[in-house]
Amino acid sequence: MPGEILVDTTIVIAVFKGQSAIVNRLRAAAETYVSSVSVGELIFGALKSTNQARNLERIDELVTNSVVLPCDTDTARCYAGIKHELKQKARPIPDNDLWIAALALQYDLLLLTLDKHFGEINQLSVEHCG
Repeated sequence: MPGEILVDTTIVIAVFKGQSAIVNRLRAAAETYVSSVSVGELIFGALKSTNQARNLERIDELVTNSVVLPCDTDTARCYAGIKHELKQKARPIPDNDLWIAALALQYDLLLLTLDKHFGEINQLSVEHCG
């Protein structure tokens, strides 16, 4: 899927904060996807925030206007392969990020992120925005 990207949670938060460089980068993409894992992370963050209603509304708007990729059995296989690879290299990363990376691999998407640790994953196309 050339020109198509999967954004991780850090990118969505940057968009919510209005970071223009990231907003402009997303406008240049042919298609932008968000993972169901990121949606869960965002909802959790909203629930512990001081402005729950506003933050949940923003997330609902994101979900309505985005293609949300769910995890399935193929995602689980990608997840397990990545986790195994990183365990052998003794370079673990957070489990939620493993699921996000698995979706990017499964759908052959460029992963847009602010986190450097995604670079540890072989065969993952990553663009760091920070």
